[in-house]
Amino acid sequence: MSKKNSTALGTEPISKLLVKQAVPASIGILVMSLNMIVDTIFVGRWIGPQAISAITVVIPFTFFIAAIGLAVGIGGSSVLSRALGAGDDKKALKVFGNQITLTTLISGSLAIIGLVFQDYFIEFFGAADSYKEMALVYYRIVLYGILMLALCMMGNNVIRAEGKPKFAMYAMILPAVGNIIMDYILIKVLGYGMEGAAWATFISYGICFGFIFWFFVAKSELRLKLNSFILEPTIFKEISGLSGVTLARQGIISVLGILLNNVLITYGDALDQASYGIISRMLMFALFPVIGVTQGFMPIAGYNYGAEKYKRVRETINTSIKYAGILALLIFAIIMSFPDFFVSIFLSDKGGDPQTIADNAEIFARTPNALRWVFAATPIIVVQLIGSAYFQSIGKAVPALLLSLTKQGFFLIPLILILPPFLGVWGVWIAFPIADILSTMVTGYFLNKEVKTKLALQAEG
Repeated sequence: MSKKNSTALGTEPISKLLVKQAVPASIGILVMSLNMIVDTIFVGRWIGPQAISAITVVIPFTFFIAAIGLAVGIGGSSVLSRALGAGDDKKALKVFGNQITLTTLISGSLAIIGLVFQDYFIEFFGAADSYKEMALVYYRIVLYGILMLALCMMGNNVIRAEGKPKFAMYAMILPAVGNIIMDYILIKVLGYGMEGAAWATFISYGICFGFIFWFFVAKSELRLKLNSFILEPTIFKEISGLSGVTLARQGIISVLGILLNNVLITYGDALDQASYGIISRMLMFALFPVIGVTQGFMPIAGYNYGAEKYKRVRETINTSIKYAGILALLIFAIIMSFPDFFVSIFLSDKGGDPQTIADNAEIFARTPNALRWVFAATPIIVVQLIGSAYFQSIGKAVPALLLSLTKQGFFLIPLILILPPFLGVWGVWIAFPIADILSTMVTGYFLNKEVKTKLALQAEG
């Protein structure tokens, strides 16, 4: 290996490290989420509100395939961070090689299955007849490039685990900018409609893959050999155990997305699906600094736990919750104050056919209040995010898995099944803050117990 940057994770002040890790992660997430928002804005304004519904029903499955890479990246990078912290360079190389192999095999296989059974899946996802063909066009082209995205999401976490967050940020910024430019050219200038939106997304995956490939060839301290790619049972077990946490969480999110689309079309209509499409983009966009702090937290906690510097681990937890909490409170205030503005940017304020004008007006009438409900518990969610991330970063797969599933799996999905039959679509929206409150209470209990018992005792010992 080349000279390490990762050792700074165990020596520099926690506040400085967290800013150094979280700011690039936040900027990268911001640009990536802006990319998805702009993509949705372009689709909504230049193709129509039904196109937002089309993308919304496709995303859960494509997101899940890409999340294979995210899961293997986060889970494997927890192992990799602790290996680097313990000075085990040989294991770090083997972990990285196995991450690439796992991501390629699993994501590639799912992409092929998705293409073979595309008609069945689109109907299963809850697509209405009014936009089914648009959804199929987008789904098919995006799946062509989904393996590249999965490998990018995996590689991005490895870059961060090396202590090089700026490069991880660049890996998210470049494809986002490329996608926005290609969206404008293919949709607005050339008029390719939904097909243009899909190919713009495909091209952005290629840009990201090209940059990450260059990084590991030219800049990484991880120098892979051919035998690094051969799956090793002990490494596979360790990676898969921790990857299962993220995969379960992302899998639940995908299940939730499919369930939401079906519940909304059952108790509402395609315009409610479009409202959810707008809200889901806002969730990704507005929470970018909080997610950035969470991602910045993980390699610091994992490295110092591996190095047995438990006081630094406690300090990392406390500092991360404080910083993320302040940011979450600010986000809450902005969303509550200006929901109409955020909804309006997705909808065309110019002419169009009478049906499009009527659809836009109806979406604008429904969505702001729903947006407020979904974000109602934002100030407290940082405890749930940092808590589940802590157990994952130190290699405790079972508690990490259970805590990661509390919001979507244990609370939100049951609430969405229970409330709408009585409250209609409004039951969907109020399920979000209820789930946030309950999951935060559960996670807070276990995190507090861990900090006051195990970490405190280990630090004293």
